[in-house]
This record gives sequence, structure tokens and C-alpha cells, in this order.
Amino acid sequence: MSAAPAIGVIGAGSWGTALAQMLSSDGRDVLLWAYEPEVVAAINAEHRNPLYLPSASLSPTIRATCDLPDFAALDTVLVVTPAQVLGKVLAGLARSPRDLVLCSKGIEAGSGRLMNDAAREAAPGSTIAVLSGPTFAHEVAAGLPTAVTLACEGGRAQWERLAPAIARPAFRPYYSDDVTGAEIGGAVKNVLAIACGVVDGLNLGQNARAALIARGFSEMLRFGEALGAETETLSGLCGLGDLVLTCSSTSSRNFSLGKALGEGALAADLMADRRTVAEGAHTAPVLADLAQRRGVAMPIVAAVDAILRGADARAVVADLLARPLRAELESDAGDLTA
Repeated sequence: MSAAPAIGVIGAGSWGTALAQMLSSDGRDVLLWAYEPEVVAAINAEHRNPLYLPSASLSPTIRATCDLPDFAALDTVLVVTPAQVLGKVLAGLARSPRDLVLCSKGIEAGSGRLMNDAAREAAPGSTIAVLSGPTFAHEVAAGLPTAVTLACEGGRAQWERLAPAIARPAFRPYYSDDVTGAEIGGAVKNVLAIACGVVDGLNLGQNARAALIARGFSEMLRFGEALGAETETLSGLCGLGDLVLTCSSTSSRNFSLGKALGEGALAADLMADRRTVAEGAHTAPVLADLAQRRGVAMPIVAAVDAILRGADARAVVADLLARPLRAELESDAGDLTA
């Protein structure tokens, strides 16, 4: 390699590998951290990640490592670990000022923290950004056109550093300073994608799925408002855009999980068999609890939580359909038992 990598990616699952491939598309050296030594060996020797992204032939300018100290000198690091271990992994990163771009979508179980809060505690001194939007990993790795939100807590100054480092001809980031909104969109849509998968698994039709997407988006907006997110952010790529994508395709791990639940599989069995993480299954219970405690009505999220806990999917859907009739734009505040 001609020079030390200027950018790194922590997490070599399908999404992290796809981002590394996208970043290396202009010949740039990229450092990629993987938890599994066999993944590191395959990427370095064969330029493939057969465990998580077998469809992609990876650039030889991607170098994989199991050692977080290798990232000490990097100014820009994309963090793509599973949401529930993000804080733990970042605690092993050298504490020096850098741009941390969070690409994981979820809410920390137990604490109820968004990823930016977990990262800020684990990596003090770093400036946080969130990259989120409608992105299937295999399409990004293949160089297909993709647009995302890049929300920067450091405002325009951080954006001017990051945008040139991340943008590629087929990968277009759009600026935002609403880190909270970008995170909420990504976390909530995962749960709603499970719900849409359940509808598909129950063979309830396209009408039902479209209605669920629209009503789920209303839940996303209500929750975002409660946490201080901007409606405009959630109406963009990282909210509505991501919601439409993941609620409409079995390429979404969350949608696939929901489809299997609708077909009668048990959540515990599905989660035990999955090497790749359907983050919505971890997010649903903490999101349902946060909504309840904040007085935000999220009946679809509550329904997903109930199904993941073992409730009969068809009965849960029947309960949703039996909720009281109301105006479409009427607030559901206070209607927390539906």
C-alpha cells in the first residue's frame, strides 16, 4: 500500500464491508476492523468477506485488522458495529480528537441511549456525525446510486471535512445538523420494517402494508418530536426514505425477520440462527418502553414488541385493527393501551 489509510471502518459486517468497498472505489486505502480473525484473513488474502458479504469482490486497497490500536492515527472513522456493542467497542479505541461517523441504527438496551450518547461517553474528544438513509449493503458495494443523510454535530465545519472524504460519484451525502433526528429515523424504521414483514408473512396484502408504513411514519414523527428531532429530518432520507426501502423488501433483515414471524416462526429460534443482526428486534422493547414513559403513543411498535415476546401475530394485528376510529391527523397522545 502506498500510504497509511486516511479513513477507517470499525465493523466488518455486511454494511461495514460495503462502506469500506465504497470508500475504496477511488483507489483510497481503507482500514477495516473485524471481530472475527477468519474475516480478517479472508479479506486480506482473498479480497472477499464470505461470512457477511459474499457477493462482493473487494478492493485490494482495503486492509483488515482485529486490532483497534491500528486506528489510533486516523482522523476519520466510520463506526458500523451492532448497536448494542458500539459503546464497548469504542472504549477500546485510542482517545484522541477525530471525526466519528456513526452508521449503526438502534437504541442501547438498558440505558435507552441513542448511539451518539453512547459514543460520546466512550470516545470523549471526538466529534460525532451520523450517517443514515436508505441503504442496502449489497447495492452500495456494487456501486449503485445511493443518497444518505450525514448529520454533523459539529455543523458546517465538520461537514466540510467529512463530505469530501465520504462522497463518491454513486454515493451522495446530504447535510444536516440534526443528529438526534437522523438516529431516530434509523432506529424506529427497523421496528416498523419488522411490522411490515409480519403483514407480508400473514398475507394481508399491499393495502395493509402501505397503511402500516404511513401510520408507522406518524409514530416516528411523534417520537422524534418528543426527543427534539426536526420533522424535516424525519421526512427525508434518514426517516421516510429509509422506512420505505426497508418496509418493502426481503433484502431487509428486519423485514425478513417479521415475515418469518408472520409465517409462524418463534422469535427466539430466529434470533438464535441469525449471524447478522436484525437490530429492530433489540430496539423494539426499549423503544416501546421509552414511548410509554414519555407518553408517546406507538401502537405499531408496541405490537411488534408483543410479537417478539411470543404473542400470536394474527391476534396482535386484530387488536390493532380494533382500535377506536379517529381522525387521521388526530393526536394519539394518552391512548397508550391500544
